[in-house]
Amino acid sequence: NKARILEYFGAEKPDWEDWKWHTRHIIRDVKTLGALIKLTDEEYQAVKFARENKIPFGITPYYLSLMDYKAGREKDYAVRAQVIPTLSYVKNMKALRNTREPSMDFMLERDTSPIEGITRRYPMIVILKPILTCPQICVYCQRNWEIEDVYSPNAALSNEKMEKAIQWIADTPEIREVLITGGDPLLLSNAVIEKILVRLSHIGHVERIRIGTRIPVTLPQRVTDSLVDVINRFHNPGKREIAVVTHFEHTYEITPQAMEAVQKFRRSGMEVYNQLVYTTYNSRKFEAAALRLKLRLIGVAPYYTFNTKGKEETDDYRVPIPRLLQEQQEEARLLPGSARTDEIVFNVPKLGKNYLRAMQHRDFISVLPDGRRVYEFHPWEKKLHLADTYIYTDVSIYNYLKRLKSLGEDTSQYRTIWYYY
Repeated sequence: NKARILEYFGAEKPDWEDWKWHTRHIIRDVKTLGALIKLTDEEYQAVKFARENKIPFGITPYYLSLMDYKAGREKDYAVRAQVIPTLSYVKNMKALRNTREPSMDFMLERDTSPIEGITRRYPMIVILKPILTCPQICVYCQRNWEIEDVYSPNAALSNEKMEKAIQWIADTPEIREVLITGGDPLLLSNAVIEKILVRLSHIGHVERIRIGTRIPVTLPQRVTDSLVDVINRFHNPGKREIAVVTHFEHTYEITPQAMEAVQKFRRSGMEVYNQLVYTTYNSRKFEAAALRLKLRLIGVAPYYTFNTKGKEETDDYRVPIPRLLQEQQEEARLLPGSARTDEIVFNVPKLGKNYLRAMQHRDFISVLPDGRRVYEFHPWEKKLHLADTYIYTDVSIYNYLKRLKSLGEDTSQYRTIWYYY
């Protein structure tokens, strides 16, 4: 695929190592995509519909090279499904994008964002969003309601708004940790990244800065020596930690280039963690287990496994809670403890992370006539004072198994899923 992509764009091998070449050649339309890989009819129609209705779509040449050329989706569907939407998704996005439906802003960030660029759901942690675009868009993105386009030139916070956001952190002494995310903050220039880190490093109560980025997965060429040097300047053991949190979804994404990007951070003393979003397309038996083992070998520590957000437009991607519990008990449990360090969680609107292995954090309420299960999730502070709970209707186990069967899975191997709550 790499050779075919280079030939298509009239490029040379050295161009492949230039991250700016990749951003200049992001695949944004179905004609270019169809010339580089074979598409199914649904993939073709979904991408065409997305572009006609201005729904963000794009794939970096590097990430496209991870896909198989043929359209069968036999092995690469977990990669394709991340960036090539389903028809159901794009039609729902068209219907919902101009509304203020909670489904779009599932985490209700509008209610937990005191000023632009800041979101706070936990007492000691704050999210700083300096940019709201990425080199490609994950279909199940939590912030798809905020992102207007792929690699948008106008998606960064203005200097004035950035200064106000950082000043808010400085004026809030309870904050100990800042998660810089977006969008993908490593799309910013080295100079802008340095400016942000300088300001944060001057705030005495900030002890840890996490950089949330998919760049090692989607555009590892961006992790240059100069970028790592800029970030590492602010990693000061004993005083301040800088860590990278990335997002590998499948073993297809573990390449020599991705490993080198990770190792550049590791050689500088910075930890690299992984947050896996558990979707229909990477939830086959032992798929996540294989990923954990490979991640450890390239220097990435499994951190969280997230249940897919309960957003209407991503129904095709959502996995029932019992499947996560089954995977932890019957598959992850077989791995060495050093490889299964991730915690399975469900991000609940306003409440934040709910730890699924801890039954005391939720109640199973009922089963609806169509087989969907209903849960009540509890806030972390429930023993301290009265706080609202959250009622959640899970996706159907039966429909989930039907989707797996359509992917070629033997669903009898999942028969114990019904016994997990």
